[in-house]
Amino acid sequence: MKARGLWSSAVWVAVVAGLSAQAPARPSSGAPQQPPPTFRVQVEAVTQDVVVKDDKGVFVPNLTKDDFEVYEDGVKQDIISLNMIFGGRVNNILAAPPAAAPEGILLPPVRRVNDTSGRIFLFFVDDLQIQFGNTIRVRNLFKKISKELVHDGDLFGIVSSGPSSIQIEMTYDRHRLDEAVEKMTGDGLKPSDIINAPSGTNGPSEVRYRAHVAFQTMQDALTNLEKVHDRRKALVWVSEGYDFIPFQAARLGLMSPDSPFLQNTGAQTVNQINAQNSGNCASNDVTCPNQQFDPTNPVNNPDAADQMQNEVFADADLSMELAEITRSANRANTTIYTIDPRGLVGPGDLDEPVDPAQWNEYVRKSQETLRTLAEDTGGQAVVNMNDYDKAFKRIDNDTSDYYVIGYYSSNPDPTRRRRQIDVRVARKGLTVTSARKEYVLRAPPRAARPAPGTPARGTPATPASPPPGTPASGAPPTPPSSAPPTSR
Repeated sequence: MKARGLWSSAVWVAVVAGLSAQAPARPSSGAPQQPPPTFRVQVEAVTQDVVVKDDKGVFVPNLTKDDFEVYEDGVKQDIISLNMIFGGRVNNILAAPPAAAPEGILLPPVRRVNDTSGRIFLFFVDDLQIQFGNTIRVRNLFKKISKELVHDGDLFGIVSSGPSSIQIEMTYDRHRLDEAVEKMTGDGLKPSDIINAPSGTNGPSEVRYRAHVAFQTMQDALTNLEKVHDRRKALVWVSEGYDFIPFQAARLGLMSPDSPFLQNTGAQTVNQINAQNSGNCASNDVTCPNQQFDPTNPVNNPDAADQMQNEVFADADLSMELAEITRSANRANTTIYTIDPRGLVGPGDLDEPVDPAQWNEYVRKSQETLRTLAEDTGGQAVVNMNDYDKAFKRIDNDTSDYYVIGYYSSNPDPTRRRRQIDVRVARKGLTVTSARKEYVLRAPPRAARPAPGTPARGTPATPASPPPGTPASGAPPTPPSSAPPTSR
């Protein structure tokens, strides 16, 4: 309990600097006295989970505090808490031993009761990115998770992004998982829906909206998981991946009019009109057989060219949003495991005749986003496979046997937002692996805005008449209140 209490808050220290003994006399002109400057220093409480194995790949459960060394940005840190989770159960290695029994009384040894779960799962069903045709695959996937991954005593929660309307708070009741399985229903956009939908300024608006719903849902969940300490938390993210500008050529009607594949007929018509107005036409137009229509040329097709220019930074926008997710996960000490319910992806459906090159590009980019979420948090992306047994076995092992090391960062410099963590073991022949190699500080809270009508700092205010007997200098400034604690 003592070790856990250390993580209930981080310490914010307010240092008020001023000259009091040698303060100059107050000027007679009545100029307002400037308040002394306030400096805030943030001390980070950091937890890091590691797995230690011998040369045979077997977990080593008998290490002590003296066996570990933790370095942050190359500076050795003082370990103040150490928990060992073995078989999903928590053991506080630094806890004080039980009190000795009085002399002359024979009592059985005290058995410490520990009903705290060491395995915490959050399952995210991104049904806004899962097509309806894959609903059965998703349900079968979670039935397998219920049997092979979630065990008695595991704490888990489930949330969805769309019409499945699943929101199960953290619970030990596995029946809640079985009940949620029957509600899982894919509601993702089909390729034809994306291709024929109108495009916004930066690409398909509906595609971005659905992705933002998923990202915001997980940001909120990770904020809550950050409050749970001394545990390794696993986020199992089930989705078909993300792409802000899928099927671009088909959406903008930039394919040949003779193409047998899907494309936006409205955009294609506009392109042909623009080409005719600019003195160019399609290659199959007998009225101008010597001219070749280039739909990507701004001279021939300014509307499509402008839209392509607006979508240039769509991939960069997606990368930035994924980076925000992974930073939040690393702050919360949460490992993300992504699962693509499509399994081994082949050609598109026959009733959705998408150009093969564009379909392969869409699959590649969407799976790449799932790899980014997993690999940047120390997890695994389960993509392009139909056999989930190996993946479940790894997740089970990763969340069952590990150490959680805690320390207060000795680097209070707030300008060093990104900090590298290196954990070493003194014993020879052991291998240390950790889910994360760094963490990023959360931005410090901003000062409260002054109420309407309050004069800005340095602006003299009209003083009210003081009551009789009040000193002319007034009361000293009130020290700043403590900021909300944070931990990592």
